[in-house]
Amino acid sequence: MEKKRWISALILFPIVAIILIWGNKYIVDIFISIIAIMSLHEFYKAFRTGGKANPISWIGYILAALISVIHIIPEQLWLKTIGILLPITLCILFLIVIIKNLKVNIIDIAVTFLGIFYIVTFLMYIPVINEDLQNGKILIWFLLFVTLGTDIFAYLIGKRFGKHHFTKISPYKTIEGCIGGIIGAVVITLIYNLICHNVFNLEYSYINVTITTILLSILSQIGDLAASSIKRYTGIKDFSNLIPGHGGMLDRIDSIVFAAPFAYFLFMLLL
Repeated sequence: MEKKRWISALILFPIVAIILIWGNKYIVDIFISIIAIMSLHEFYKAFRTGGKANPISWIGYILAALISVIHIIPEQLWLKTIGILLPITLCILFLIVIIKNLKVNIIDIAVTFLGIFYIVTFLMYIPVINEDLQNGKILIWFLLFVTLGTDIFAYLIGKRFGKHHFTKISPYKTIEGCIGGIIGAVVITLIYNLICHNVFNLEYSYINVTITTILLSILSQIGDLAASSIKRYTGIKDFSNLIPGHGGMLDRIDSIVFAAPFAYFLFMLLL
């Protein structure tokens, strides 16, 4: 399993890097939209498999597909567009309940809407960071290195030194692993900041980078536990077997999904 995990990571990382570094904004938008659709499919399937709900998938897929056209919409209209799409979506969901005469229930539409808000809305911030923040193509790698560093070091430190388990949601998580993940992420982003200074002549405050990394590392671990709580509730081990050694798409990106919107605002405030 561990060998498969590393092989999958070594294959996927260059693909993601090529798209984010050399892909234009429309290619990145389409790429994130595809990831959103795949993740949403796994999310809804988990609730169906567990017999907990019967989400109205097609509404979620449509909204996930709209990420692919985010940069066709003028930047000044993004907030208004999101502000109207979410209420319209909720209205449509309740209309379905009414039309179906309660054959679709409140749990079904609640899970449908949660998937849209949790996956589609949160993932939308990745292309926005990448393309619309100043030095976005540099900043998006801060986010990726935080989540990757946290994941790798939390796993390695937890496996070697972890003794204090703190939640039944994910019984292998330890306090030592969580702290190790934060420290590892800080080390990686500080090295990246040094590289940015030497290569791109771009240097952010090391204090601000450290603060941002600590906050995002904590949030990425909350995101990991949030996904684990969904799997626990629905009675599944992984969201799918799409990626050998990692599980499904949502298993792989659960940390970055949760951290992305917070990263957007932290980058604007601190970097």
